Amino acid sequence: MKPNFRFKNIVTVLCMTVLAGTAHAGDTALNPEWPSAASLYTRKAPFMDSRSYMLALNEGGGAQGQAAMPMTPAAGFEPPLFSGSNAHKYLGLGTLALVVATAIAPKPSEHAPLDEQKSSTHAKLGRAAAAMAAATVTTGLLAHWNDFHLEDGFSDPDNLHAMLGTAGMLAMLYAVSKAPASEHAGMGMTGGVAMGVAIKITW
Repeated sequence: MKPNFRFKNIVTVLCMTVLAGTAHAGDTALNPEWPSAASLYTRKAPFMDSRSYMLALNEGGGAQGQAAMPMTPAAGFEPPLFSGSNAHKYLGLGTLALVVATAIAPKPSEHAPLDEQKSSTHAKLGRAAAAMAAATVTTGLLAHWNDFHLEDGFSDPDNLHAMLGTAGMLAMLYAVSKAPASEHAGMGMTGGVAMGVAIKITW
C-alpha cells in the first residue's frame, strides 16, 4: 500500500506542477506584468518623456525671463548737429539775412569815387551775400545731389529748389561783378528773391 500511495502522490504533484505552469503562462500572456516600483525609476513613462519635460521647462523659463527683463523703449533717431544738409540750410538762411542787410544798408552816392563805393558797407554786404549764396549752392549740390532728377520734371519741389537757388546765386554774382553800375541793383534783388523762393519751397 505504501509504494502505491507514494506513486499516486508523485503523479498528483507532477500534474499540479504542469497545470500551474500552464496557467501561469496563460496569465502572463493575457495579463502583462505590472511595473514594479524599481522599474518606474529605470523605465521612461509616457508622462515623464525627457523631451517634453525639457520643452515645458524651457517655455516656463522663457516666460519668466521675459517677465523679469525690463523692456526699454527704442531711442528716437537724432540727426547729427553738423552735417552737409544742416550746413546747406544755415548757409541759405544766412544768405537771405545778408541780402536783406544789403538792401537796407545806405548806398554810396553815384558821384562818389569808385574806391569809396566799393569799400562801402553796402558793397561789402553785397559781396558777402554773393559768396554765401555760392557756398549755399555748393553744399546743397554735395548734400542733396541724389534728390535732383531731371526725369521728374521742373515742377518737382527738389528740382525747382535747386534751379531757383542756382539762378539766384548766378544773378547775385553777376550783380556784384557789375557794381557800382546802376543795373546791378535790379539783378541783385532778383537773385535774392530767387534764393528766398527756393528756400520757401522746401521749408
